[in-house]
Amino acid sequence: MTAWRIWPASRKDADALARLEALAFGGRSWGADSVRESFVAPRVTVLFGGESEAEPQGFAVWRDLGEEAEVLTIGVVGAARGAGLGRALLDGVLESARTSGAERCFLEVDALNEGALRLYARAGFAQVGERRRYYRDGGDAVVMALDL
Repeated sequence: MTAWRIWPASRKDADALARLEALAFGGRSWGADSVRESFVAPRVTVLFGGESEAEPQGFAVWRDLGEEAEVLTIGVVGAARGAGLGRALLDGVLESARTSGAERCFLEVDALNEGALRLYARAGFAQVGERRRYYRDGGDAVVMALDL
């Protein structure tokens, strides 16, 4: 099993994040401008993950809402998919959220994304709702939460 490294991204990494996000989500990408804006949004943190800081293979974006945290997105590309990097990134978000004082973490995930649903369920997240026609293409989202 690969020993994944997780590290905080900085504003200079905006283009790298935009490329990774487009690779990870294709037609459901936020778009390069929205991804770059995540670096200047209030209380938003971006983490990168991979075997080395020279070549990130995944990312996580989350927002600190005080007593609550929100996972905005997690994406993994290439051979790192299915190899535990997504879980390492999620663990990095949850650790950061706990350290910041959050007591609960929320997220929304595509109702058809079985891999992500399994990842979040294995981490202890439970479904607390759903958002019908949440995505631009009309897809539904599952709302999940985890007490930290």
